Amino acid sequence: MPLHPMATASSAFSASVAVKNHRVALVGNPNTGKSTLFNALAGMKVRTGNYPGVTIEKKIGRCDLGDQRIDLLDLPGTYSLAPRSPDELVAVEVLTDDLESEPPVELIVCVVNAALLQRNLFLVSQLLELGKPIVIALNMIDATESRGVSIDIEKLSKNLGVPVVATCASKRRGIAELKKTIQQTLADPVPAGRERVLPDVFYRIRDEFRNALSSAASDESGVSEIELASRLPDDYLVERMLLDRGGESERRWIDRLGGDAAPSLAKAREQLAAEVGDPIDMECNSRYAWAKTILVGVLNDVSETTSSLTDRLDAVLTHRIGGLVCFIAVMFLIFQSIYSFASWPMDQIDGATTAIAGGVQTVMPPGVLRSLITDGVIAGVGGVLIFLPQIALLFFFLAILEDCGYMARAAFLVDRVMTTFGLSGKSFLPMMSSFACAVPGVMATRVIENRRDRLATIMVAPLMSCSARLPVYLLLIAAFIPATTYLGGWVSLPAIVLMSMYSVGILTAIPVAWILKKTILKGEVAPFVLELPEYKVPSAGVILARVWEASKAFVIRAGTLIFAASIVIWFSGYWPGDHTKQYALERQIESLSDSSPQLEVLKKELRVESASLLEGSMLGTVGHAIEPVVAPLGWDWKIGVGAVASFPAREVIIATLGTIYSLGGDADEDGLVGAIRASTYEDGTPVYSIPVALSIMVFFALCAQCVSTLLVIRRETNSWFWPVLSFTYMTVLAYLGALVTYQVGNRFF
Repeated sequence: MPLHPMATASSAFSASVAVKNHRVALVGNPNTGKSTLFNALAGMKVRTGNYPGVTIEKKIGRCDLGDQRIDLLDLPGTYSLAPRSPDELVAVEVLTDDLESEPPVELIVCVVNAALLQRNLFLVSQLLELGKPIVIALNMIDATESRGVSIDIEKLSKNLGVPVVATCASKRRGIAELKKTIQQTLADPVPAGRERVLPDVFYRIRDEFRNALSSAASDESGVSEIELASRLPDDYLVERMLLDRGGESERRWIDRLGGDAAPSLAKAREQLAAEVGDPIDMECNSRYAWAKTILVGVLNDVSETTSSLTDRLDAVLTHRIGGLVCFIAVMFLIFQSIYSFASWPMDQIDGATTAIAGGVQTVMPPGVLRSLITDGVIAGVGGVLIFLPQIALLFFFLAILEDCGYMARAAFLVDRVMTTFGLSGKSFLPMMSSFACAVPGVMATRVIENRRDRLATIMVAPLMSCSARLPVYLLLIAAFIPATTYLGGWVSLPAIVLMSMYSVGILTAIPVAWILKKTILKGEVAPFVLELPEYKVPSAGVILARVWEASKAFVIRAGTLIFAASIVIWFSGYWPGDHTKQYALERQIESLSDSSPQLEVLKKELRVESASLLEGSMLGTVGHAIEPVVAPLGWDWKIGVGAVASFPAREVIIATLGTIYSLGGDADEDGLVGAIRASTYEDGTPVYSIPVALSIMVFFALCAQCVSTLLVIRRETNSWFWPVLSFTYMTVLAYLGALVTYQVGNRFF
């Protein structure tokens, strides 16, 4: 792309008035440590948003280098500038200054994996053709050195014609030198030389095709030279039109140039195929041959007699049988650890919640306000926050698996299984992301080039048990699943049940995907190509940052959505009704000592009065109205109300039940767990049992109870059809699953 000649004498004057923000783009292959390097450069000065007109997230970091203020743009990872997915298209549009609403990029920092240097130079060769100033960050240099490989940085820089800086982002090595190089390059920008990597015959055909486009456009009446120049792509984008058959560049520029471009493009491609054969093979062979010449004298001889640690680990972890066994073991270890390590902090949060509620009852007399605070806010929000340690642990382990490089191996392992049912290994990573939250999981499907595969993955991603479902599982498992242990205490029954609940979504997604790919999304599965990164020691900073962000998001959600829901549920269960007798009983109970013989009699009378008020309230009326629908699932009206109230967000059921049982006078010293254990029908029969608990868990494992996910599906697909389909089929599936679970479970328990 031609540079923007804005450096005039007037710029010196404007600089004295306002500091110019230089725009620097950070780009590289996936798994090169680009995001870690971005965090090292930008620190905490990061803001996020969406690119204009699309839902692709952009992350901009602010850093000051001397008197220069830098806007560092973290672009989506890409293997080449031949865009095949929405993420890659945005990266290309930013680098080629093709987004009119975005300022031009002044400098490109290309992050290269030092251990896979020749492979990463494919993208570098394309970036050099843009004619922009470039700095190469040779990252993960420690992994290369540990394998006994040395890289001549100066010679590599000389061969490429651009600055090269060795870095190790996870250890903050080379960051100061990289900042200095960026500062110097911005102060004295030298555009990279436009490499002619491809055969001469290709450039001849490219020029002929561009001339044909120019002639066709100039033949139109009333088209000025300035308008003509703005309508025509530059040489690089013309090349991509010729090479990327069916790619985003072709579609975008044919739409912009009009119908006359398509015949000229077809003719140029026929000529290219006749003279060089397959254009894709020609480009790959040419670029890798160029990379090989660049590395002459740069790398020392590498001994091939000993395999690397990565190779030795992969021999086990990617084995078609042993690898799957290891994967299942790792997943179970995570769920077992959630139970083993979270009990102490959960007890502390529970104690703090109880103390706060007790403090409020001490300083406030019985009444509407105290009921709102203790039965509404504290019982609702506090009942959810107690599960924060387990959710943080889940995110902690997932972050470790992703940062060390194991997640890519897991995708490779399951590709063979997923292909059988119409999905590819690329669907695995979005689905794994959905175990944390379906919203980023749905957004992560942008890496899937094939539209049918992408839509199928979007439809099944919400079936993965996200962190919002975890409190439901934990509550019911704690209440009804015995703490039986096996293998000398290393394996517990609650952990097995928890893993089973997570497996429900996975096992259900398989037939759902198969049905979708055989009906409305019929088509062949796209081939799965994935680069397996080197194993590395996870970065403590990256892991803690992810856990912090996830935990903060959960707390904010509990503090806003659940806070609001708790108040609404409290009001619905409080009104209408005369609470005079209830408050009088509460005052009597609080005036008595613990040894008073009247205490238990008054407490029982209070529970009866509270339950009567709750059943006569608006909430009770709605609950009894829907009870015939949920009765076949083994649920009473309180569970039904909790399920209905949680359709905006799954975790609201915990707050709802906490509020309902507090209002109903069922809460005791064991909190919500004790309340649901003690809950009975009028004839004394327990409401909850193991079949009922399993029925509720299966319902929440399969139901589409998340407005945020549905809205993101609408945004990603640009259609209301897909979110409506998702909500409908998941709700029906959840009801049927809960029905079968309860009816079958009743025969065994």
